[in-house]
Amino acid sequence: MKILVTGNAGFVGFHTAKRLLERGDSVVGFDCVNDYYDPDIKEARLRILEETAQTSQGSYTFHRANLADRSAVDACFQEHNFDRVIHLAAQAGVRYSLVNPHAYVESNLIAFTNILEACRHAGTPHLTYASTSSVYGANTKMPFSEHDGVDHPLQFYAATKRANELMAHAYSHLYRLPTTGLRFFTVYGPWGRPDMALFLFTKNILAGEPIKVFNHGNHTRDFTYVDDIVEGVTRVSDQIAEPDPAWDPADPDPATSNAPFRVLNIGNNAPVTLSAYIEAIEAALGRTAIKELLPLQAGDVPDTYANVSELQKAVDYRPATSVQDGVNAFVAWYRDYYGC
Repeated sequence: MKILVTGNAGFVGFHTAKRLLERGDSVVGFDCVNDYYDPDIKEARLRILEETAQTSQGSYTFHRANLADRSAVDACFQEHNFDRVIHLAAQAGVRYSLVNPHAYVESNLIAFTNILEACRHAGTPHLTYASTSSVYGANTKMPFSEHDGVDHPLQFYAATKRANELMAHAYSHLYRLPTTGLRFFTVYGPWGRPDMALFLFTKNILAGEPIKVFNHGNHTRDFTYVDDIVEGVTRVSDQIAEPDPAWDPADPDPATSNAPFRVLNIGNNAPVTLSAYIEAIEAALGRTAIKELLPLQAGDVPDTYANVSELQKAVDYRPATSVQDGVNAFVAWYRDYYGC
């Protein structure tokens, strides 16, 4: 298949594009390679995709442009006929949304509108896009289920991603565009984002500097290894969303519809405390962290825990990587990449 992967210079987008190339698909990447974090790591990911394509049966093309630029998006869709679109580009980061909300409007709302319109006019067979566990916001019922309402986001980032789900449903209803939203739960692993906890903790522990441990390390996260995420993304993209024949408008299920629309959790289904996560990093590094214990940050939720039964039923998704194995893989990559 020919597949558009937006955000292919980013963490999950890079791994997804690489997996698709390795299985023989033709990949078109689209990324503006912004400086939200060090662009050098993004450029390194892009070089690996070029190298992977040289031994792949599929082709690889890269468009360096901003998805908020409607003309650039339209030109890409006019040049290529996509069998699938996997939209992973976004302005990520809970805390950054507290200081620069306009970046989220451009990257998460305007850009997604451009993707929806392009898919609509091109008759794209299936759009799969990244949502986030942050949409669960003030919910405390565990594990988080797609069948529960998510109308109380705790930061603007989550609000924009919830908006993406609602926008997708409108297009699925109006234009019968099949869409699947995947709510990612704390993705980590090699080539991860430098602004994420695993990266920051590893860097500071190796430098002998304190790490900031919010909520005194007591909150839990459903940390999900990137390979498990990519396996779910590719399987879901392959399986086109369909209307739910059992959907009842008198008792509407938020996760499905009488349109070709669905929202699915994708997580490890095995949350651990932040303290245990730090212990796994310490074990992998063979060093003890200097901890600066701090209260819960504004916008953070105390716990996340993914119910992935719907994803298991849909595509036989079964996360296979323990936190210790995943952290070990990241630390090995980090030491190799930075030579430390």
